[in-house]
Amino acid sequence: MSEKDRIEEMDELKDALTQDEAAQEASQEESQEQENEQTAELSREEELEKELEREKDKFLRLFAEFENFKRRTSKERMDLFKTAGQEVMVSLLPVMDDFERALKELGKSSEKELFKGVELIYNKFKDTLKAKGLEDIKAEEGDAFDAEIHDAITQIPAPNKKLKGKIIDVVEKGYRLGDKIIRHPKVVVGN
Repeated sequence: MSEKDRIEEMDELKDALTQDEAAQEASQEESQEQENEQTAELSREEELEKELEREKDKFLRLFAEFENFKRRTSKERMDLFKTAGQEVMVSLLPVMDDFERALKELGKSSEKELFKGVELIYNKFKDTLKAKGLEDIKAEEGDAFDAEIHDAITQIPAPNKKLKGKIIDVVEKGYRLGDKIIRHPKVVVGN
């Protein structure tokens, strides 16, 4: 083999090596690109998972907020139904007081039939209001005074020691509508 043939062979080997190196580099570049694509796909997948978690969190918060809103409006509606007639009831209380005063005065007179007629009307009126949720607040002479319930209009010296700090007289009856006091009983307290 001549020198020229060897040089050509070496050039061919060199070219083959260069081509192999180029092929390897291309293969490495391809695998690097594939890795990058996989990493991009993974990061895209991770991004989507994070976004899904954020959306789930938003949904859960919105759902909880809506449930609280429903509960609050339902409670407000129930309270409104319970005290819907409060204004009407409060305006009818003086009529109830007048009936009681009229019955007291008619009881003193000799006209028993008139007394019975007014008493029937009073009882019907009282039963109707009771059916709508109106209740008397019990306050009688000798009961303990409770500032939460009773409205003390004055204090007088107690006639005996047992009535000290207790109710001596009820000036005006108190009423409750459902759980709410719409008029406190006005009382005189002994000191």
